[in-house]
Amino acid sequence: MKKQTDILVFTGEQLKRLFLRRFPELAAMAVESGDAGSFRNNLERYISEHPNHRSKAADSLKRLIRNDRKTVFELSTEQHIEIQTISFFWEWLRQEEKKTVNTDFILELYHQFELLDHQGITKPSAKKTANWMKKWNSGLSPRIVQIREDNKERIIRLLMARIENRHSGKYVFPAESSYMAKYNMVEKWWDDYHFHLAMAARKPSEVNMMLNNSLSEETMALLKEARRKGIPTFATPYYLSLLDTTQTKYNDLAIRSYVIYSRELVDTFGDIVAWEREDQVQPGTPNAAGWLLPNSHNIHRRYPDVAILIPDSVGRACGGLCASCQRMYDFQNKRLNFELEELKPQETWDKKLRSLMKYYEEDTQLRDILITGGDALMSQNKTLSGLLDAVYKMALRKQKANKDRPDGEKFAEMQRIRLGSRLLAYLPMRVDDELVEVLKAFKKKASKIGFKQFIIQTHFQSPLEITLEAKRAIKKILSSGWSVTNQLVFTVAASRRGHTAQLRRKLNKLGVICYYTFSVKGFNENYAVFAPNCRSIQEQEEEKIMGQLGPELEEGLCEIFEKGDNIYKGVKAFMKENNLPFLATDRNVLNLPGIGKSMTYEMIGLTPDGRRILSFDHDRNRMHSPVIDNMDNVYIVENKSVAAYLRQLKDIGENPNDYATIWQYTTGKTEPRFRMFEYPGYDFDITSELTNFRM
Repeated sequence: MKKQTDILVFTGEQLKRLFLRRFPELAAMAVESGDAGSFRNNLERYISEHPNHRSKAADSLKRLIRNDRKTVFELSTEQHIEIQTISFFWEWLRQEEKKTVNTDFILELYHQFELLDHQGITKPSAKKTANWMKKWNSGLSPRIVQIREDNKERIIRLLMARIENRHSGKYVFPAESSYMAKYNMVEKWWDDYHFHLAMAARKPSEVNMMLNNSLSEETMALLKEARRKGIPTFATPYYLSLLDTTQTKYNDLAIRSYVIYSRELVDTFGDIVAWEREDQVQPGTPNAAGWLLPNSHNIHRRYPDVAILIPDSVGRACGGLCASCQRMYDFQNKRLNFELEELKPQETWDKKLRSLMKYYEEDTQLRDILITGGDALMSQNKTLSGLLDAVYKMALRKQKANKDRPDGEKFAEMQRIRLGSRLLAYLPMRVDDELVEVLKAFKKKASKIGFKQFIIQTHFQSPLEITLEAKRAIKKILSSGWSVTNQLVFTVAASRRGHTAQLRRKLNKLGVICYYTFSVKGFNENYAVFAPNCRSIQEQEEEKIMGQLGPELEEGLCEIFEKGDNIYKGVKAFMKENNLPFLATDRNVLNLPGIGKSMTYEMIGLTPDGRRILSFDHDRNRMHSPVIDNMDNVYIVENKSVAAYLRQLKDIGENPNDYATIWQYTTGKTEPRFRMFEYPGYDFDITSELTNFRM
């Protein structure tokens, strides 16, 4: 097969010559076919008679033929589109295009026909994957620790100058303080998460200053334009100290792209549409998944067994704004923001919280509450303790009410609680001793009334975010008896060969197991960070496979978490004993608009610019809302072609030849859930009746 480094930069004419030389029979077939319909029939016959007609490549090409001229409803844009892959191809081969297709369209078809002729694509060896993993540094590396200590010292001196102009508030210098006394005070405050929130960069100029004025004029102009359009700037001194201001000492792109906004995000902000259709709520009207909710912004729900709670507290804010945030729509509409003082709970919140708890208490199926935001750990310890207490009382009432219900009519009782937080990466100082006591106290009493799973659901994006501070925070949480799971967003930078595998390894060695690897939602605002779903499947099949667990090992790992005794040491020893480089416990998925996560898809067409059109089925591994029984497959047009993605990788220093097998992944299948993430069984039968639901 032609090297990717060469073919990706071919001009249209070069590509046409290559294609006609490599597949002259296809060109002859197009000339002989009087119309696109005849060409489809002839092409289907050609594939059926090919020696490799039973291959996956043959199946992929047959799907393109079968879906040509089909009109589908593209769910993310809510528009009907006509698929014309083979029709456009016929016109291109006859050199009489009525609608111009670009080189990315032809590159996709070139590779599909190449795959038909060459079935034996060699996947990378375990040794090759291990070498890719070694490229990605951890924040625990002594060399990187020292670089960041230097960054911290430089930022402390900047903050000293800033504090000298403050005359009130918690962080001020006493009169007549010496230079060293001031320095020591700021160094001590550095370990206080409130300090970082108070001193967070809220303007592009402040971001640049903390990055040692290293941002280019072009980047600064873009960040200023973003601010004018209303995109918040919020980055803590701690997180900015993790970036390499020289961009030569280590590759920080995976975290840098969280702080620096893209041109597409800035251009689109103001017109962003909610990808999460079920988050669009009108009281009294069911959401996209059919659920009736008490209001439009506190409870979000997609599945029968779990509902998200977003409190009216500082938990509606975050420790920083992630450029690829799935809730950018809510920042655009100012439902989420960084006005921390204004977000503190009002006197009416306790009364409202009791009302929201009734939703869980009186629902037949809810057994899992995910408290998020924003960020659950942005709430003060006192607020969080009150929230957990309300959850406990609700669960206790639900359990007591069940005693009067006969078997088969009982409601699901609460079994799992999760706190969604990125602060372990953004601001690990937040995990203080008081928080640990709050978590311990809740687990102790909630375990007695049926709760079995206590999880901090976090988001590390890169091994570079695993610092000494993050390590301490993780160990503290594990000491409380709660587990820590990770969700990764599979951005372009995170999708580089070995990067996700290395993140799993470094987290696993600290006792953290991975839950989801999410494809970036494909709207235009995320064009710069979107990696096609075929790369996610490629990662799953060629890299993640190294950490695959059989049923026996899965059982053994679950026992470590069920015992809860020193998970940190237990997981590390388990990996060593079983010679596992990491634990493949996460599922690679895309969050589909409205009805849940899946990676069960087929490529059914191409747009003229080479973007794949995918048909998704639902995740059949879990219970869904009955809405899906009345739904067709979900059709999604990816926002970037595979060729454009490979060129982007080349631009950031990757070798596209390392990704050459990507073209073969035209289908995907959702992985089963790791057993620890399944709900425990009850010793009674619950009702099948649904409450708070309307088709």
